[in-house]
Amino acid sequence: MEEQRAVAPTDGAGVPKSVARRRRVRLALVLGSLSAFGALTIDMYLPAMPSMAHQLHTSTPLVQMTLTAFVVGLALFQVIVGPLSDAWGRRRPLLAGMALYLAGSLWCALAPAVGWLIAGRILQSLGAAAGTVLARAIVRDLFSGTAMTRFFSTLMVVNGVAPVVAPVIGGQLLTLTTWRAVFLVLAAVGAVLLLAVAFTLPESLPDANRAPAHLRATLRTFRTLVTDLPYLRYVLAAALMSAAVFAYISGSSFVLQDAYGLTAQQFSLVFGINGLGIVLLGQVNAWLVGRVADEHTLLRVSLTVATLGSAGVLACAALGLPVPLLLICLFLVVSMLGIVLANATSLALGGHGTAAGAAASLQGLLQFLAGGLAASAMSLPGKVTAVAMGTTMVICAAAALAVLHARRT
Repeated sequence: MEEQRAVAPTDGAGVPKSVARRRRVRLALVLGSLSAFGALTIDMYLPAMPSMAHQLHTSTPLVQMTLTAFVVGLALFQVIVGPLSDAWGRRRPLLAGMALYLAGSLWCALAPAVGWLIAGRILQSLGAAAGTVLARAIVRDLFSGTAMTRFFSTLMVVNGVAPVVAPVIGGQLLTLTTWRAVFLVLAAVGAVLLLAVAFTLPESLPDANRAPAHLRATLRTFRTLVTDLPYLRYVLAAALMSAAVFAYISGSSFVLQDAYGLTAQQFSLVFGINGLGIVLLGQVNAWLVGRVADEHTLLRVSLTVATLGSAGVLACAALGLPVPLLLICLFLVVSMLGIVLANATSLALGGHGTAAGAAASLQGLLQFLAGGLAASAMSLPGKVTAVAMGTTMVICAAAALAVLHARRT
C-alpha cells in the first residue's frame, strides 16, 4: 500500500531529527514498559496459579480462565483503542487506559472468589490494551524503515526484562505472603506508568495527521488492512508465533511444577532465563538488520528455529527425555520471539503510517486471540500436560512459518 503520510526529516540512520538522543532512552523505557504491560500482567502471577486454585477453592481450568479472560479482553479492546487513537491522538486513550488498569489491579487484589477475579482481569485488560497497541503506534509515528525495526528491537529489552523479573517477583512474594500481593504490586506498576505517561510522553500524532472519528471511516480502514496480503502475512506469522510462546506461558507453570517437580522458585528461574533470551536475541536482531540481512530473511530464519525447537519440546514430552533437554528446546522457541516480533511488526506497520493505531490494533487482536485459543485448547482435556503443550507449540510455530511463505495464487 502506498504511504500517504508526509515523512519527517531524518538523519543518516533514518531517525527523525525531532527525536533527540537523550529522549530516545526515555522513550524506549516508557514505550517498552507499555508494550510489555500485557506480558508483565500475565507472567507475574503465573507461579501463584496452583496456590490460587487451592485458596479460592476452585478448579485449575477456572483459574486458567483468569488468564484466558485477560488475553481475550486484551485482544478485543485493542480494536477499539487503536482506531480511536488515530482520531483523538495517543495521549488521551493512554491515560484513560492506565487509570482503568490501576482500578482493575486493585479489584483483583480484593476479589473474594474466582468469578470476581475474572471480572477484575477483564478490567485490567482494558488498560493493558491501551498500553500495548499505542506503544507500537507511537513508534510508527516517530520512526520509519530500518530505524523503526531497530527501535522495535530495542523495545525487546524491556519486553524481555518483564518475563525475567515478573515471575521471580511473583515467586518470591509467595514465600512471604499470598497471591493477592502480586496484584497490589501490579497496581503500583500501573500507577507509576500513569504518572510516566502524564509527565514524560508528549503527543506523537499531530492534529493534521488524524483520521475522522467515524464508524464508516474506521470500517473502511480495517477493510483496507484485511485486503493487504503482505500485511496479513506478517501479522498472522507474528500472531501464530506468539501463540506458540503463549502455550508455553499458560501451560508451563503446571507442566514444570506439577509434572516435573520444579518448585515455584525454580520455575521462576527457568522463566526468567527464557525471558533473557528475548532480550539477547532482540539486541542481536538490532545489529543484524540492515547489516547482515533484511527483516524478511531474519523473520524466516527465526521462525524456522522456533519450529524446530517446538518439535523438540514435543519429542521430549512424548518420549520422556531428560528435563534439561526440554528446557533447552523451550529456550530456543521463546528467545526467537524477540526477533519475530520486531521484524514482523516493522514490516506490517511500515506501509500504514496514516492508520498506525488501527494497523497495530488488528495485529494485537490476532496475536492475543491466537494466544487465548492456544491456552484454551490445552485445557480442553481438563488437565494441562507436557504433550498437549508441546503439540500446541509445534502446530502454532509451523503454521507461522507456512503463513510467511504463503503467496497469492
